[in-house]
Amino acid sequence: MKTFAELNFAGRLIAVEGLDGSGKSTQIYLLKRWLEAEGVKVYFSEWNSSELVKAATTKGKKRELLTPVTFSLIHATDFADRYERHLLPLLRAGYIVLCDRYVFTAFARDVVRGCTPEWVRGIYNFAALPDITMFFKADLEVSLNRILEGRPKLKFFEAGMDLRLSADPYESFRIFQGRILEQYMAMAQEFNFVVMDANQPVGRQQALLRRLVAEKIDLKRFRRKSPLPLPPAFHPPEKEGIKEPEEDMAAA
Repeated sequence: MKTFAELNFAGRLIAVEGLDGSGKSTQIYLLKRWLEAEGVKVYFSEWNSSELVKAATTKGKKRELLTPVTFSLIHATDFADRYERHLLPLLRAGYIVLCDRYVFTAFARDVVRGCTPEWVRGIYNFAALPDITMFFKADLEVSLNRILEGRPKLKFFEAGMDLRLSADPYESFRIFQGRILEQYMAMAQEFNFVVMDANQPVGRQQALLRRLVAEKIDLKRFRRKSPLPLPPAFHPPEKEGIKEPEEDMAAA
């Protein structure tokens, strides 16, 4: 697998990965805002957001009908749709594309749910590698506390309750997410992840993230051009008896 830069795409793709509650979504949102303020052409895409399969995914989750294989295939369909219709065109057009989760989420989650690594990787073999992949590594308790700060309870699949790991959703979360973390760490060297300490304060993480991105990507190449020409410079009339606007007002 090659990166988009190695495939000579004009744009660059940055992906963030991490456990649920790791804070990766906050970090990529802040990165997006910073890049926009810098005038960079940027596009954001997140996991499981394709309109093509969103309704089916939501219905399957609510009714708890998804087997590990159907879960994997639905997410692969979602990714393929976004990849072909959004990511590739914008990368060809010279955008920096930010992805909240990429194929590595499937490589970790689907394997933990019982799919074979070879099968999972095979259904994503059309995808190029990100130019930068940031993995936000947070302690399990930190991730759990962050989730519960925003809502009263864990989601069924988020806690891995479909795997019957434990009747206690919190214990199931720890087991399930712990296994996912093991998969991520096994991939870290293979796919050249930049491992970020997600236990650190948000501001400190963001400062490091911006510095790393600026070091690895020449952001000047991706800045927008002015969409409209600047207006001509205003030169006050000095001859032919034409008065300044202020003088006209005074005379009135």
